[in-house]
Amino acid sequence: MVEPYQAIGLVPTMWGIRRRDDIRRNLEHIDHLMTASTWLGGLDLPVRLVAIPEGALQGFNDEVLDVDHETFARECAIDIPGPETDELGRLAGKWGVFVMAQAKARHPEFPGRFFNVGFVLDPDGQVVLRHHKVVPLLPVEHSVTPHNVFDRWIELYGATLDAFYPVADTEIGRLGIMMANEGSYPENARGLAMNGAEVVYRASFPHRASDTFVVQTRARALDNNMYVIAPNVGTYYLTPEDETPIDTFGGHSLIVDHLGRVVGEHAYSGGSSWVAGTIDVHALRHFRANAKWGNWLKDLTTEQYRLIYEQPIYPKNLYADRAPYDHDTYRREVLEPQVRALQERGIYAALDPSTATTA
Repeated sequence: MVEPYQAIGLVPTMWGIRRRDDIRRNLEHIDHLMTASTWLGGLDLPVRLVAIPEGALQGFNDEVLDVDHETFARECAIDIPGPETDELGRLAGKWGVFVMAQAKARHPEFPGRFFNVGFVLDPDGQVVLRHHKVVPLLPVEHSVTPHNVFDRWIELYGATLDAFYPVADTEIGRLGIMMANEGSYPENARGLAMNGAEVVYRASFPHRASDTFVVQTRARALDNNMYVIAPNVGTYYLTPEDETPIDTFGGHSLIVDHLGRVVGEHAYSGGSSWVAGTIDVHALRHFRANAKWGNWLKDLTTEQYRLIYEQPIYPKNLYADRAPYDHDTYRREVLEPQVRALQERGIYAALDPSTATTA
């Protein structure tokens, strides 16, 4: 039986990077924050899991500054495994914890490109899970996704749940990753659940949608009877030498149990802190095995749900032969045509031209 344990979600300050070496400052900060949080957070139950939110290593400058994709891939993206994951692995071993984290990282099969990669390190510092983000923050994030190179991805990894929603079966439960905007789409949580996930990472989410972050996170946990650990990043310095910290993400860090109940929360993010909560995998498994109602997966009528997805919507292989678009080109070539396509198919009602406005 998996004994109940404490999970920690770090809420770190981060410094945006200009080059890969700048990550060192963020790693040093994470070291200090992990030291404080695992000691204080472990006073009730042993800490077995530490989640480091998206952006904590590199910031989001590739998105904020509309950086050329190939430049960022060459100068700022990391390799997994690599020196950065080795350092996080050292911290995992020091505290005897599993570490869930994220980085913009290269892939050997796609030269000149980077993906947004979530990963899990075990207490020996070994990478036991890699998940390539399937839905970035589409209007501005330049990361390549498996769907962007769909045909080649299938050739490499097959058309399986493991290819898109991998899960690591560990001594603290079955771990999965659903970063940031992935949690905005119920299908991504469901894909992890259908692959056996029990404890899922979901971070980070920007300020304008902080309430959305809470609602979605609790819903994804409830819908799939799984724990979701969802720390948000703290203050953001745009560059390593910047002296102006900005609370860009708005807090609302939380940990949610398999019934959608908040078991840990930390509303504030104007600094560096953490959120802590108890994970009880045995209780989750007992509920899934015994509940007559509320353990939803057993009731899925998959034949009828297939009808929802029969017609393709978002174009696959978008970046199979080119680098991701910059912000303006994406809006013109993808975002606006996608809305028009839904209107033409009668899914979205078209706006009255007399009342239409432009964003």
